[in-house]
Amino acid sequence: MTDAPTIDPRDPEEGARLFDPDEPWVSLREALEADDPQRLAAIFEELSLSDGLRALLQLEAEERTSVLAALPPELAAELITEAPNEQAVDLVEHMEAGDAADIIEELDSDIQADVVGELDKDDADAILAEMEPEEAAEVLRLAEYDDDTAGGLMIGETFSFPNTDTVGAVIRRLTSEDEDFERYRGQHPYIIDEEGRLIGVVSLRNLLTAKRSTALPDIMVVPMSVTTDTPLEDIQDLLDEHEFLGLPVIDSEGKLVGTVSRSAISDALLERSESESLRRQGVFGDELRSMPLILRSRRRLAWLSANIILNVIAASVISVYEETIAAVIAIAIFLPMVSDMSGCSGNQSVAVSLRELALGLTKPVDVFRVWAKEVSVGVINGVVLGILIGIVAWIWKGNAFLGLVIGLALAINTVIAVSIGGVVPLLLKRFNQDPAVASGPLLTTITDVAGFFLVLSLATLMMPLLV
Repeated sequence: MTDAPTIDPRDPEEGARLFDPDEPWVSLREALEADDPQRLAAIFEELSLSDGLRALLQLEAEERTSVLAALPPELAAELITEAPNEQAVDLVEHMEAGDAADIIEELDSDIQADVVGELDKDDADAILAEMEPEEAAEVLRLAEYDDDTAGGLMIGETFSFPNTDTVGAVIRRLTSEDEDFERYRGQHPYIIDEEGRLIGVVSLRNLLTAKRSTALPDIMVVPMSVTTDTPLEDIQDLLDEHEFLGLPVIDSEGKLVGTVSRSAISDALLERSESESLRRQGVFGDELRSMPLILRSRRRLAWLSANIILNVIAASVISVYEETIAAVIAIAIFLPMVSDMSGCSGNQSVAVSLRELALGLTKPVDVFRVWAKEVSVGVINGVVLGILIGIVAWIWKGNAFLGLVIGLALAINTVIAVSIGGVVPLLLKRFNQDPAVASGPLLTTITDVAGFFLVLSLATLMMPLLV
């Protein structure tokens, strides 16, 4: 490593030459080629975390690895934290085990577990071997929990004190220069017994008004807690009911093992919502354009290939009624309208069901209640939409019976669509299938097939009145 002259990014003259704000990755590449880690760090320190990550991802994979290895571990850890989980894993797994371990040791314990848990076993073992034994064991412990449970969302660091301590001990800790203090994220002091079991929590108000010689058990209250297997939805319900910044997490023996913060719950719910939205559109995983081309192509083709089959099914219905379409060409204009408008109604129902499932407001056993409510909406909307498109067809083509065929088909298909859209996600959930992935294709196929069949069969029955 050469000793390049240090550039002060805060100096107006030098700072202007530090990097191009529109293309900072060009300057990163130049600093990397010059083997100038000081300039690399200075560039990232001048960028926001999101801009820094964007600049890093513009580099080639090998360049990203070299840049992260050259940065101070705490700065590299901030970039890893900013990245989506799948991208964070990709950045870490291409690094030397020692460099990766230095960075992972700077991450919060929950992010450590997320990253290490997604790595290949060989990569994870190599990195853990380079870490402090106690910290490696903690990472492995946290990585065992399911992602959508308190155990998978918690951090292992706790602001805890033995029940033999006094108020003075807590205040001294609060006023110390503990480097790990920020990781406690506004936790109240938790009180544990000699076995590590959670027995109380002390409010900051009581802490500041009590004498320093007061024993902690004298001012503590029984805390509300969750267990490591408490699902995300139940934690959200508790935080909605109470204005806590977080909750302590205990194991099956009542021992304090971590804390789950309100921000972690919000982030997890947002991530789930975004992931479900992407899967409904055929994008699986946390796809980013910086990922390998073949991987991105393979993921998308898995969805698109299946849709070929679904479209063949819909098209086969049309082929049965070729004579009807040939006799009344105007029908062909309205076929996609009926299927598309019904599909839109069905997608609204899918969205509501997925949201209620995510919030825990609906469960698979509620399928008949959900169906009844959706049918009620479907009948009203179907009648209104059917009348509107029927009038359009009548005025456009000058045939009232054509308007009747199209309007009636849309009304019936709307009821079918909202029924399918509301119920299918619950049934898929009941059989442990991902409702976000499968609901869309099923809805599309059924509404297309039903829409085409309704229009063409009604037109066939009323053929003498249409020609």
